[in-house]
Amino acid sequence: MKDVIAVAGFALVVGGLMLAIDSGVWLTFIMMALYAALLALSWNMLGGFGGQFSFGHAAFFGSGAYVQAIAQLSLGWNAWLALAAALAVAAGVGGFIGALTFRYGLKGSYFALVTLAFAEVLRILAVSVGFTGGGVGLMLAPSESFGNMQFASRKGYIGLVLALVVAALLVTAWLRHSRFGAQLQAVRDNEDAARAIGVDAWSVKVGAITLSAAFMGAGGAFYVQVFQYIDPALVFGPASSVEALVAAIVGGMGTLWGPVLGAAVLHLLAELTRNLFGQLPGLNMIVYGCVLVLIVMFVPNGLSGVGRSVRDGWRARRG
Repeated sequence: MKDVIAVAGFALVVGGLMLAIDSGVWLTFIMMALYAALLALSWNMLGGFGGQFSFGHAAFFGSGAYVQAIAQLSLGWNAWLALAAALAVAAGVGGFIGALTFRYGLKGSYFALVTLAFAEVLRILAVSVGFTGGGVGLMLAPSESFGNMQFASRKGYIGLVLALVVAALLVTAWLRHSRFGAQLQAVRDNEDAARAIGVDAWSVKVGAITLSAAFMGAGGAFYVQVFQYIDPALVFGPASSVEALVAAIVGGMGTLWGPVLGAAVLHLLAELTRNLFGQLPGLNMIVYGCVLVLIVMFVPNGLSGVGRSVRDGWRARRG
């Protein structure tokens, strides 16, 4: 219940800030920080708790984004129904990739490279077929209404992405304390030992990648609704994969709040560098790379690990 109460408090604080702030700059910052946190939380479900490092989460992000757009443009679906379909399809893509790769025992760098290859294959397919708009991409028609999931103010989008982040946090809390989560962490720590005590490692890992893919697909659907345009390079390119894994690693893998903290810090750094150096192409990737190297070298447990170390040291001193 502590985790549930903490998540509820987080939602209340962010919701209160959203209502109290009228600055478009700060509202956009909150929205994009929450969006980055959603991507990081989704990656953390597989990479942090399952120990399966994916370099190709863009496959799930792009799947959700294209389903969200195609369902509205070609099928005439309501945006909320399209969101449900985007989550389902992204989860299905994740389950298929996981079932195939884990069946053949791929792990470590092999699994990372295979996920990257799947993302690239989907990018090529999206360029080649007609219903995705090919290389030109797809654009939603602007139509502000709750039913279209297009809002006049950033506050509407913040409410939407906050709900998705809260759902991801609750699933992460469940992974920390549930039987499935314990099995997943056992597989992460020692897969052979987990098998020896009766854990079905294949089904556990497939379940984890399916959950992770669903929330990554939700991030892709949210991206479509905010920016109203996608193309294969945008959604299947490496940017979303890098943003998700770096934020989770910097904040602290396998934790509840680490991905949220990492996303906030990286987004703040990106905004600062953008203001200092202008719109230089690829600058955010350079910042992410430098921060990742420093974290791995000096703070291997992430920023949340620093907080735990300080807290444990303070308790030891008081004791």
